[in-house]
Amino acid sequence: MACPPDAAPLLGVNIDHVATLRNARGGSFPDPVLAAQQAVEAGADIITFHLREDRRHIRDADVERLKTTISAPLNFESALAPEMLDIICRVRPQMVCLVPERRQEVTTEGGLDVAGQLGRVREACARLADCGCRVSLFIEPSTRQIEASAQAGAPCIELHTGAYANAFDAADEAARQREFERIVAGLKRGRSLGLQTNAGHGLSLQSTPAIAARPEVSELHIGHALIGHAVFVGLKQSVRDFQAVIARAAATHS
Repeated sequence: MACPPDAAPLLGVNIDHVATLRNARGGSFPDPVLAAQQAVEAGADIITFHLREDRRHIRDADVERLKTTISAPLNFESALAPEMLDIICRVRPQMVCLVPERRQEVTTEGGLDVAGQLGRVREACARLADCGCRVSLFIEPSTRQIEASAQAGAPCIELHTGAYANAFDAADEAARQREFERIVAGLKRGRSLGLQTNAGHGLSLQSTPAIAARPEVSELHIGHALIGHAVFVGLKQSVRDFQAVIARAAATHS
C-alpha cells in the first residue's frame, strides 16, 4: 500500500501503548481494538501492532478481533520467530513488519540484522509472501542492511528513526543532522534498489515533519508520541494532528 508519487506519506497508527495501559491494571479497558477503530475513523491509513513473544501488550485475542473488525490495512509487527510466523500465516494481515525483539527491552531498540541472518530472513519473506502478506523489514539506515533487505526479497523497508528522534528531543543539533542525513541516504539507496521506503520509531509532532517532507517516504508508523498526545487532546484529534503535520510537510515537495 504505497502512496502515489508526491502524495503525503500514509500514517500507520501503532496501538500497542493502549494495550500496555490496559495490561497495567488488567481487565479489558482501555480496549486497543476500540482505539484502532477510532484511529481509522479519524483518518489513520494503517493500524500497526506488535504481538511480542511475551505478550506484554497486544494479546492473541486482540489480533483476532483486529482482523475481523478493522477496515484499514493491518501492519503486524513480529519477531523472526516460528511461533509468530505461524500466527501471521493463520491470521493473514495485509502487512507484516519483521523486527528484532529482546525480552528485556522496553521498546524496540534498533533494526533487524538482515545481513547477519540473510538466509532466515529470505525464507521468512518468501513464506509470508506466499500467505498474501506484504513484508517490510525494520532496519537501521545503513547501506549494508538496505542491500541485504533487497537480497532477502522484501518489497519494503522501514528505516529506524529512533536515533534521529532522540537527538531531536535532546536538542542535539549535530547528532540530529547526522542522523537525518543517514536516513535520507538510506531512503535514497532503498529507492534505487526498487524498495518501498517507510520510516518510524520515536517520531513526535515536532520531529515528524522533516521525515514526512522526504519524497521517498511512503509510510510513517507512529505510536508512543501519538498515543501520548491523545492523553491531552483525545485519540481522534491526535490522529488528525499528526495527519496535518504530515500533509503540511509533504506539501513542501509537491
